[in-house]
Amino acid sequence: MSPKRTFAIVKKIFYDLKNDKRSLAFMFIAPIFAMVVFGLAFSGSVQDAELIVVNKDSLGGIPAAMGPNKPISAEIISELKENDTVRLKSLETATEARNRVESGKAYGALVIGKDFTKQVFKTIQGASSGTTEIDFYLDQSNQEVAGAVGRSVQSALSSVMESAGREPPLGINRISVYADNAEFIDFFVPGIIGFVVYLLATVLTLVTFVGERTSGTLDRLLATPLKESEVVTGYAVAFGVIGVIQAGLLLVIAILVFNITIVGNVFLAFGITALLAVVCQSLGILLSSFARRESQAVQFIPFFVLPAFLLSGIFWPLEAVPSWLRPASYLIPVSYVVKANRAVMLKGWGIGKVWPQFVTLFAFMVGFLVVTVVMLKRRE
Repeated sequence: MSPKRTFAIVKKIFYDLKNDKRSLAFMFIAPIFAMVVFGLAFSGSVQDAELIVVNKDSLGGIPAAMGPNKPISAEIISELKENDTVRLKSLETATEARNRVESGKAYGALVIGKDFTKQVFKTIQGASSGTTEIDFYLDQSNQEVAGAVGRSVQSALSSVMESAGREPPLGINRISVYADNAEFIDFFVPGIIGFVVYLLATVLTLVTFVGERTSGTLDRLLATPLKESEVVTGYAVAFGVIGVIQAGLLLVIAILVFNITIVGNVFLAFGITALLAVVCQSLGILLSSFARRESQAVQFIPFFVLPAFLLSGIFWPLEAVPSWLRPASYLIPVSYVVKANRAVMLKGWGIGKVWPQFVTLFAFMVGFLVVTVVMLKRRE
């Protein structure tokens, strides 16, 4: 082996990179982008998860000379207000609180009874035995957020116990609204299904469509009486069928191999995932318009994979992402599928509650296809 000839190959590669400004820019932008996104996404903890509080407690029935200065429930609520993990919202009845959790607008609800402080005080004085409990309704379909909310409530009670100078007999009656017996795999797999479909469908379409462009096949098609809209729609349908098959295969494996919990309609979950596959074909075709060859197409992968990986709630809850960065998830199609699939599989929701995700995904598909057609019409 000749070092001189080897060095000549190295020199040629760097010379080609020098002339390929786009590839050269991607070499430096991609790692910076990756580190920034990872750092921002994983730098925080769960914040602003809505917690409903129904407080009927008072100091009624407790002698002023012997009782506390304020209800124990007020001390618990005060501790929770100082916790960034939860954002408190007050309601009047337990029914209203539970309905808000069931609708997905809140992660939990704390219901404190009318004589809560009185019962605790009587137990401390030895006039009663047992433990005074607070009803705690919790949505466990998102285990990361549910765990953080539960720890916040437990921490608030523990703090009140310590400040009392003794251990008041306080307890939490945890009531699971959703996903009572679900395991981590049940929470994880619906997100993974969406992410795998997003990744495979987009990359396959992107690389294949760029190959059609570089080989001249696309130009030959457009030289015929075919319209740009017909060509794009034809490719989208063909790749969409492949994506739908992939979606069905992933769902079958999740059910048969991993035995995940599916409370709702499995065909609705399939429909949501299949629609994502079609959306990703449209996205892949659109991205192909910005690449002249396959090597440039591959360089796009970090820029649409990493945001989906970190900002769609698949691996890390959005509530743990900085609040100013959360709106970016609205621009990521897979985030709608993750939310809808978990709602269907773990909560048992039907089309009446997940239709906004369907409409949004359909809008993404149409938007991507329209932009692609416009860009083809403007080709040289």
